[in-house]
Order: sequence, then structure tokens, then C-alpha cells
Amino acid sequence: MQIRPITDKYAVSPQIDPADVPAIKAAGFTTVICNRPDAEVPMELQSAVMRIAVEAAGLTFVDIPVSHQTLNLGMVEAQFAAIDASAGPVLAYCASGNRCSIVWSLGQAGKLPVDEIIATVARAGYDQSALRPQLEALSRR
Repeated sequence: MQIRPITDKYAVSPQIDPADVPAIKAAGFTTVICNRPDAEVPMELQSAVMRIAVEAAGLTFVDIPVSHQTLNLGMVEAQFAAIDASAGPVLAYCASGNRCSIVWSLGQAGKLPVDEIIATVARAGYDQSALRPQLEALSRR
């Protein structure tokens, strides 16, 4: 498991495993968001299995499956509602953490300058320079 902080309250990770949940809790996360569709993973990593492991540890689990083809602003809004409702730091995961960082970036459009959004996720290892036109368009809404 490789946790990559985006902000003090939001971090992303590649796919987690139920065995990772104690370390996630020990790291101080209170909410785990699954951005990976079940069709991408074997049964033992699907959201229902992960929900059981996360909730058994006393953490909140939120399932917002995102694919590059289906990502929409409703999903971004749902992600930020979960972040805002969390009692503490949030860990979002997908295959590599990239989709989770894209969702965060889209949610920051209009709140932070586009250069700052791109630089923030770049520090976590994600190049989202290609997202610039979408971020700029959303910033003007």
C-alpha cells in the first residue's frame, strides 16, 4: 500500500487490501473512499468485501466507482460531500490513485488556481497537466 497525501485531509492510494485496513486506521484515516469499479478487481477486493473490512475497523466506507468514461460532476460532488462529512482524514483508492486525484482536482476547480491544483497533485506523483482545459473551463462556471 502506497499512500500519497494530496492535502492534510485527503490522500490517495493504489488498490488496498483488507489486510491494509489496520495500517490505514493507525495512520489516522477515518473514511475510506473506493473509486474503483468492481468490474476491475477480483471478488476478494470488491467494494462489498472492502466495506466489511473498513467498517469492522470502525471507519467509514464510501463507494463511488469511477471510470475515465463515466466520471461526471455528480461523482465529484459525492466525493467532496464524503470528504466534508468525514470526522478526519480521508483515503481514496483506485487502481493507481490517479482517478482519485483527478476527482480531487475537478472538485477544486474554481476554488484554487489551476496551476496550484496541477502542482498539488504533481507533488503526489500524478501528472494532470492534460486536465488543464477542463479545470479552466470549470473554473469559469
